[in-house]
Amino acid sequence: MKIAVTAPSGNVGRFLAGHLVRAGVRPRLLSRHPEQARADWGDLVDARDVDLRDAAAVTEATRDVDALYLVVPPGEADDPVAAYAEVGEAVAAAITGNRIPRTVLQSSVGAELRKGAGEIDGLARVEEALDRIVADDTGLAVTHLRCGYFFSNLLFELDAIRSGTVTVLLPTDEPFAWVAPADIAMVAASLLLRTGWSGRRVQAVHGPEDLSWDDALAVVGDVLGRTVTAHRVSDDDMRATLTDAGMSRARAEAIIGMSAGLREGFVPEQPRTPVTTTDTTLGAWAWAELRPALRAAG
Repeated sequence: MKIAVTAPSGNVGRFLAGHLVRAGVRPRLLSRHPEQARADWGDLVDARDVDLRDAAAVTEATRDVDALYLVVPPGEADDPVAAYAEVGEAVAAAITGNRIPRTVLQSSVGAELRKGAGEIDGLARVEEALDRIVADDTGLAVTHLRCGYFFSNLLFELDAIRSGTVTVLLPTDEPFAWVAPADIAMVAASLLLRTGWSGRRVQAVHGPEDLSWDDALAVVGDVLGRTVTAHRVSDDDMRATLTDAGMSRARAEAIIGMSAGLREGFVPEQPRTPVTTTDTTLGAWAWAELRPALRAAG
């Protein structure tokens, strides 16, 4: 079985590559920095230098594969939603041209809104591009993994956690799905290695439980032995902070939209069930990854 994986050194890809190698697959790892994958895995993987925006390069790199795991990196474009859409069209062309039987897209809770969720709207555009080709060709199949909020996003908040206050846009007592990237990789591996599914599918990956920011930071505080609290600010205050730090207005709006679009009564399309619930708790992840990262950062 030939399986291609994009962003193989990312939060999910680094775990997924290991699952596939241990299953006896030599995965084809597509990256702008294939030297990292080669350093990690040597000849156990086929690492290739590919820009996902280059349709011809993606088509060549995915020739003869049986399944594809697609992660669209956020990038640095001023219009991130358009950048996602560009990659979605390039990959869709490759899937069609090579007739790749199964594709698993790493998407997000909120993509079902299709509009109004900031950068998540970009994933909605990718979903739509893949949906079109599956509708046109019954021999192709896609599963959209609608993932919860990554535990690993807390690694971007090390200074804030150290200071004891994390600034957020959501109501601090509003629960939502949190998930360990390693658990997403396990779900992805099960789908990529299994051939008995078809058509257009959506599967949520919700982690072990819904947590509010208050809940999550209480867990983090317990693990670290310190008090860490959430402080909610307005969209305008966050916008000013981001643009004052040099971020373009469009990128700031894309970041703010990921929270603003999922407020005020948003209900995920996929309810939490035993199928969407995964095992790794935030506490276990914080012990294994957050504590060492804080120590390494000084």
